[in-house]
Amino acid sequence: MALFSSHNVRIKGISACVPKNEYDNMNYRWIPAKERQQLIKTVGVAKRRIAEKGVTTGDLCFHAAEKLIQDIGWKKDEIDILIFIAQARDYHLPATGIILQHRLGLSTKCMTFDVGLGCSGYVYGLSIVSGLLNSFGLKKALLLVGDVSTSSVSYRDKSIYTLFGDAGTATALELDATAPPMHFNLQTDGKEFDAIYIPHSGTRRIADRTSHNLRNFGPGIERNMIHLALDGVRVFNFATMEVPPNVNELLASQQKTVDDIDYFVFHQANLLMNEVIRKKIKIPKEKYPYSIQDFGNTSSASILITLITQLREQVSSEHLTLLLSGFGVGLSWGSVILETKDIMCSELVEV
Repeated sequence: MALFSSHNVRIKGISACVPKNEYDNMNYRWIPAKERQQLIKTVGVAKRRIAEKGVTTGDLCFHAAEKLIQDIGWKKDEIDILIFIAQARDYHLPATGIILQHRLGLSTKCMTFDVGLGCSGYVYGLSIVSGLLNSFGLKKALLLVGDVSTSSVSYRDKSIYTLFGDAGTATALELDATAPPMHFNLQTDGKEFDAIYIPHSGTRRIADRTSHNLRNFGPGIERNMIHLALDGVRVFNFATMEVPPNVNELLASQQKTVDDIDYFVFHQANLLMNEVIRKKIKIPKEKYPYSIQDFGNTSSASILITLITQLREQVSSEHLTLLLSGFGVGLSWGSVILETKDIMCSELVEV
């Protein structure tokens, strides 16, 4: 059971970057206006940010990291670890994190690698960085997390196209013997891998000419085999069934209740799904912030996008107890309870 605690690691600062290009879902002409309105009401995404062609997850994370390093005043040659987490990496190979080590001007002594996770990636990433800093006595780390999900969706797929937005984030973490512990509960279920996946990708099914042919999967749903496929019913059932017990188990393990948490910052999957989860755990609305209305589902970046756009003042100035939870592609899900104090919360970067 991946229920554990990590000690001696503090979050020093957080930042996020989104494309300047804002897309209003009422302009989605593939479906009638009435259906657009109903979709916005149900899914909760009114607007989102879409990266221009050629702008990658690595680009967005680069700008977020540059801003954060400047704001916290770190020397680049002191950063020991860089971990990059995304599904939409810049290249199949090499690792995007390695490219970012060079772009950011970090030392060649910096440990760098990629992790191929989506919506749970931020919570998993915190656990990985914390473990590395503790295990090896290293001092400072950058966790870069995000996705350019819109690069793999079909305009003719009404079930997906209006949902996703693009973003990249950066988190600075440092070894600190006085830091309060982080408490994790991490889970996976690989038998459901094809609930969210790109059928012709990687080496299991290498894309060929036929992979680009549009196929009809129902009214208003046309995509090819290199587009993202998402089984909404299966994903909804998974999230609403698995996330509440994961969170409740984590709370119980620390002898905490909902009342002990200042804010619950969850992956912004979609409004209907998140509201079912919130109500099952009995979290008050005022403790459960949303950013999905303005940015869409930004995959592993959504937790930080929510913190920075909805709770920046509180995170920057208050001592908070937060419960973060990410869930989705994999299927993979996890939650963490952590305390924040004196965090540098950079202003949102737009490129």
